[in-house]
Amino acid sequence: MSNIRSIAGIAGLSFGTALVVIDGGIANVALPTIAHDLGTDASAAVLIVTVYQLVLVMALLPLSAVGERIGLRRLYQGGQVLFACASLLAFFAHSLPFLLIVRMLQALGAGAALSVTSAMLRTLYAPEHLGRGLGLNSVVVSAAAALAPTAGGLILGVANWPWLFTAAAPLAIFSLALGRFLPNPKPRAEPFDFTGALLSAATFGLIIGGLESAVHGGSPVVSAAITGIGVIFAVVLVRNQRRQLRPVFPVDLLARPVVALSALGGFVVFVASMTILISLPFRLEHSYGFTPQQVGAMIAPWPLTTLFVAPLAGTLSDKYPAGLLGGIGMAIAIAGLLTVAMLPAHPVYFDIAWRLSLCGAGFGLFMSPNARLIVGSSPRERAASAGGLVSTLRLCGQTTGATLVAALLAVGIGGGSVPALVAAGLAMIAGLCSIARLNPAIRLPSAVETQTVQPAPRLT
Repeated sequence: MSNIRSIAGIAGLSFGTALVVIDGGIANVALPTIAHDLGTDASAAVLIVTVYQLVLVMALLPLSAVGERIGLRRLYQGGQVLFACASLLAFFAHSLPFLLIVRMLQALGAGAALSVTSAMLRTLYAPEHLGRGLGLNSVVVSAAAALAPTAGGLILGVANWPWLFTAAAPLAIFSLALGRFLPNPKPRAEPFDFTGALLSAATFGLIIGGLESAVHGGSPVVSAAITGIGVIFAVVLVRNQRRQLRPVFPVDLLARPVVALSALGGFVVFVASMTILISLPFRLEHSYGFTPQQVGAMIAPWPLTTLFVAPLAGTLSDKYPAGLLGGIGMAIAIAGLLTVAMLPAHPVYFDIAWRLSLCGAGFGLFMSPNARLIVGSSPRERAASAGGLVSTLRLCGQTTGATLVAALLAVGIGGGSVPALVAAGLAMIAGLCSIARLNPAIRLPSAVETQTVQPAPRLT
């Protein structure tokens, strides 16, 4: 019976994870249609995607702290309810401002679920199988990311665009139906740090919003001012959180060298992967003349390879050092990215597919062990914050990668081999961060840390 409950709980968490990923990417194909129907220009319609991502990034860490205090399962299911209700409101959206409000509500609901997913996975899986669980979760993320654009196109072919925003609602309903099987660790009876939560949300919102504004044609002075204010907030945030016993922004976890290196490596990896995945379609269409349908088929080997490699990497991370696995993964990814940069003058499908499959294998070999290390090396009572950190790194990295591509396109070098070379350089940084974790002085916990957590040295 216990195994059945665990499987049902894992299924519930998988539905919730797929919900977040699908809802974040399914609307991309419909932006021109939405812009036409709502009578707005294309640049304004892009806010439908960026607002969702921005609110999600701003909310993850504060919501993970809320989950530690009110209960992980309660927050998770509350987020699913909010998401489902917001999805229904999309049918009443007849203006862009109202639709943006709907997207904000969806992002808050999705963020509530995503912020505590890794912490609940840690509860569901025994410590020796945590890597396997996070590997399975990576499979769900990869599959949902690959499915979202295709599903968006299919839905738009038979229904109006509001249906796009309800496509993930059944996943929320399934997850709610399995709610009684989800783990429910005892919450902590501690006051919530509202100051830290506001500072964290403002820091991410201002810095990312300022960078987005600079890339998308805003006033350079205003964009620089917004980003600068965000940096000031970041300094204040870190100083404030150092005084907290269990901070919203996990400075206590990041103070551990092994977690800090894992966080830096994870962020850089997501920047690199998003840089190549967003820039490559421009290169394939503009330089080589492939159609969007052909480009989609050529890029598919990346997530499909990750589907197989991620669970294998997660299982391996329960037995072998994540630093070693991550270093090997980045070496493979660098080789793949360099071959992408050196595509032949007239590539065929196979020329591109095997290169991207190599990239997918390398990145997949890094991501699951890296997440396993961050979550597994944190004290159990800080598991929600560690999970929120993993999700925040992914979203911040993806947003930064998209911004980087926009900047490269703006200066006229984003449609060639430069993005692949930039991604290779970023992968090298991530690889060095990973290998550095093999140093015993970095990977072993201090005497103080061993009072609260005892991560096995072989996991790093």
